[in-house]
Amino acid sequence: MADLSPDGRMGKPPVLAPGHTPATVTDHISAIVLRQTPRWWWVAFGISFLVMQLLLVGIAYLVFEGVGIWGVNNPVGWGFAIINFVWWIGIGHAGTLISAILLLLRQEWRTSINRFAEAMTLFAVACAGVFPLIHVGRPWLAYWLLPYPNTMGLWPNFRSPLIWDVFAVSTYATVSALFWYVGLIPDLATLRDRSRRRWKKIVYGFASMGWRGHAAHWHNYEVAYLLLAGLATPLVVSVHTVVSFDFAVGQIAGWHATIFPPYFVAGAVFAGFAMVLTLAIPLREAFGLKDFITLRHIQNMAKIMLTTGLIVGYGYLVEIFLAFYSGNQYEEFMILNRIQGPYKIHWWALLLCNVLAPQLIWVRRVRNSPWLVFLVAMFVNVGMWLERFVIVVTSLSRDFLPSSWGTYSGTRWDWAIYVGTIGLFLSLLFLFVRFLPMISIFEMRTILPEAKDVHKKTGKAQG
Repeated sequence: MADLSPDGRMGKPPVLAPGHTPATVTDHISAIVLRQTPRWWWVAFGISFLVMQLLLVGIAYLVFEGVGIWGVNNPVGWGFAIINFVWWIGIGHAGTLISAILLLLRQEWRTSINRFAEAMTLFAVACAGVFPLIHVGRPWLAYWLLPYPNTMGLWPNFRSPLIWDVFAVSTYATVSALFWYVGLIPDLATLRDRSRRRWKKIVYGFASMGWRGHAAHWHNYEVAYLLLAGLATPLVVSVHTVVSFDFAVGQIAGWHATIFPPYFVAGAVFAGFAMVLTLAIPLREAFGLKDFITLRHIQNMAKIMLTTGLIVGYGYLVEIFLAFYSGNQYEEFMILNRIQGPYKIHWWALLLCNVLAPQLIWVRRVRNSPWLVFLVAMFVNVGMWLERFVIVVTSLSRDFLPSSWGTYSGTRWDWAIYVGTIGLFLSLLFLFVRFLPMISIFEMRTILPEAKDVHKKTGKAQG
């Protein structure tokens, strides 16, 4: 499929816009961190920080009053907490996929987006981790979920999906944080050397761990980075697979399905790339990064989003087919309840957002317009949240006994905590782009033509 280059001609656009040298790449990216803080950043960060206060107030009120302030009831014992947990974990998947899998596949176009995609993963996992802690009812005893030696002889129930989530998410967060930090070390040393203020030199110098760019440093770095990429790659599949087991091991209609692991993984990558596009397009405008995050990057991410969206749409069709093919009356009723029941608006809206809206990416004019791609990504963000809502609520609200049926809707405290996590996510993101390079400086330098020529000559000389 041929694409238009930024200048309007047919052909494959370059990974990095022409005209850059190693010096200009370093100057441009490091200047974003080292220059004076722009006024708009203070406004944006202030708004995000105020929104985050909803999360703090909501959690404080929850601790004193209990989960009764939520909309959960009998039979809908799971509500916004689980919905938002799965949604945030899914958003974090694209960062690991871009950083690890595309690195192993030697895809150069990842270099412009991998750094803030990795940071997005950490911030999304931090937001996701809030919900299981407050959902257990007694968050101050959440450490009981960890298998630590204690005098009471208390051990967690390893047959519980909640324990599986603890191990999967903690492993995912640890490896992702190490992968992100190791990749930052050479750039932290660059900021250390370019900083004019002494306190910045001390902070960046301490964080860069004595990096001097020696051959031994680069060798150790490349080995460690590759090993961490190999460790992170299976986590892309395993983490959301384990999260899907929260539902798949249940007996309720709509949950007890073997399709859930691949279905959830595809949905996570789908939601993750939508969020990367949601962040990348405004950032390239705000910081003047059009030479680094080019139209090719946006097109490639949009195509991956379209591909995974088709897989998700196929999952919807398989779910409907299996419900009627099984001959199980409860499964059949579950599908009919989604289509024409009390939550039919949510189901039809998620089809609009997750199935129909991404089809616009087939149109070349849409792919070549970053803001139209941004609009499609926003539809996907909403649609994937609606998907988790439909999975959780429709199955619980209409279970096996009609006498126990009920309805569910989030209270103002449910919405306050959810919106507050969005404020937490954006606050962490704004702090990241202000104090750390959002694009990998040394990796961008390695894809320049002159760097490749030097690498080829060195390889021939060594051969």
